[in-house]
Amino acid sequence: MNSNELKSVSRATSISRASTISRNQSLIKKNVAPHDLRPSDILIERFVAWKAIVKQLIAYFEGVADIENNTAKEMTKLGAVIQVPFRAGNQFLGEGGLQDIFYAIRDKTRVIADQHANLGRTIDSSIVQHLQKLRTEIKAHIKNVQNDTGKLATSVAKERELSTKLIADLSNSISTFTNTPMSVTSKTDPYVTNAAVMRQLTKQVHEENLLQKSIIIMQQNSAHFEEGIVRAIQSAWQTFDEWQSRMSASVQDTWRVLGGEMAELAPDREWLTFSARSDHLLDPETPLRNPETIMYPSKDDSSVLAVHTGLMERKKRFTRTYRESYFVLTPAGFLHEYASSDEREAQTPMFSLFLPACTLGPPSSNKSKSHKFHIEGRTDGLGTTKTGSIRARLGGSDHAWSFRSRSREDMMEWWNDIRMLCARYLVASEQMERSGPVAAAVRAAGYVSEEEESEEEEGSSVEEEEEDEYEDVANGDTEEPPSYTHPPHHELVDKNGYPVDKKEGADIGRRPSKRQMEKAPEGQPPHGHEHDTKQTVESKFTEEL
Repeated sequence: MNSNELKSVSRATSISRASTISRNQSLIKKNVAPHDLRPSDILIERFVAWKAIVKQLIAYFEGVADIENNTAKEMTKLGAVIQVPFRAGNQFLGEGGLQDIFYAIRDKTRVIADQHANLGRTIDSSIVQHLQKLRTEIKAHIKNVQNDTGKLATSVAKERELSTKLIADLSNSISTFTNTPMSVTSKTDPYVTNAAVMRQLTKQVHEENLLQKSIIIMQQNSAHFEEGIVRAIQSAWQTFDEWQSRMSASVQDTWRVLGGEMAELAPDREWLTFSARSDHLLDPETPLRNPETIMYPSKDDSSVLAVHTGLMERKKRFTRTYRESYFVLTPAGFLHEYASSDEREAQTPMFSLFLPACTLGPPSSNKSKSHKFHIEGRTDGLGTTKTGSIRARLGGSDHAWSFRSRSREDMMEWWNDIRMLCARYLVASEQMERSGPVAAAVRAAGYVSEEEESEEEEGSSVEEEEEDEYEDVANGDTEEPPSYTHPPHHELVDKNGYPVDKKEGADIGRRPSKRQMEKAPEGQPPHGHEHDTKQTVESKFTEEL
């Protein structure tokens, strides 16, 4: 260390000492009351802080001891987990195998538990008790500081009060001598009063010096005592470090031994011994079973073989859109819908229709752009089910299901197979020629003739016009038979340019005349329109297709 560093250290030391002395003198000068005159309070506060620090350290080591004790308990429980000899003793080697290693694991675990327990007992019996004794010594030192300096501080306070009183008497004596010299007595003589003040101040100074010496001595003792505190803490920690290091090294050696024993075991030793003495192991050359060769009773029965399988589209009931699915037609009369053609993925039908309780509608014509047909349920039949079971329909309106195929050939194959299982089926009628005398006669059926008209009373002008019209037809004066005009057909298309199907249930038949409505029986359609009613029913299937 050079001279500059020595100077700086000595300067810092002198400054700290000067500041300490000046602070103590200021405390002695400023504190006047007996309860305020406590220059040793700084020492007391410091050692109270030391007592709190030692208390924290005691709590810390107590926690470490608890951890070690709990670790010992848990390691003991952990060692009990290893059950040796193995219950399945015939499965493993008795000696020289895995069972010997497990014996070592159980025993070494108990050894580790004992080492943790020893460390916990050492901390409790040696370190914690040593720190508790140190804390007791700190409390005793604080009490000594309070007792030694407390009495002297009280004496100094009393002397200061008496000095203050005598100095006040001296001022009064001088004032009396100055103002009324004839009233001065022997006791109030300024000379006598001043002598008393000098004696009191001298006594006060002696008490002040005694207090200061006591505080200095207590400071020196406190410095040595604080050194002892630090050494005691260092000794406690050194003891803990030695025991903990010894325990850790022992535990590490134990784990290292277990690791070496585990690594020396051959991975296939147990299996080779087991396979050598076992007669029930399979030969690796045994061929695997083929799912395609599975045989069981009634596997090829006609009732379990599908009549027809393939992809079709079914119109959804609420969204009115088509969705393609995999359909299976069974000999029992069910049309099942599956989400996939893979039997492993689709085990339960999403939709099932019992065909013997349904009516099959006619297929779409050759000129139709979409290849579809309808199946309608009967009110006296059985309804559909989502699980494949049959539920009785208790009434309500019939429902029709629409199915669509990719091609007409595919549609006709489905239709012909379904036709054999349905209760009834409909066939679309061929288009008839609607012109000529036969069609005119059919359309004029139900109107009155000329003889019947002459017997009736004279009617309205509208009736006369109708009769004249039919008379002209009968005489052959018109070039073609009368017919009902229809508005020109305009094909509707959507925004993508595809044709839109006609609205279901649209009435395309002709309306009866007023005279036919009047002569028709109550509750029945006019004569000549029964065929139109039937044609309307049949046209529903045709329009849906």
